[in-house]
Amino acid sequence: MPSVMVRRNDEGKLLFYVAKKDLEEVITKVEVDTAEEWGGEVTLSDGERFYIEPIRPPPAFPTTLRFRRGD
Repeated sequence: MPSVMVRRNDEGKLLFYVAKKDLEEVITKVEVDTAEEWGGEVTLSDGERFYIEPIRPPPAFPTTLRFRRGD
C-alpha cells in the first residue's frame, strides 16, 4: 500500500506521485468522482491501476492517501 501524493497541476489535472518509486503520472480516470464521493479504481496515464475505498466527502487536493495496486 503505497503512500501517494495527489495534487492538481497547472492545467487542473490530478497528478499521482509515489516518492519511493519516483513515479509521477496523470490520473486519467477515477471510478467515483462526484461532489459527495471520490475514489475507487484510479487509472494512470501509463495504464497502471490503483484502488482506494471511496472517500466521503472528497478530499481537498493536495493530499497524501494510501492506495492498493489494482488488478
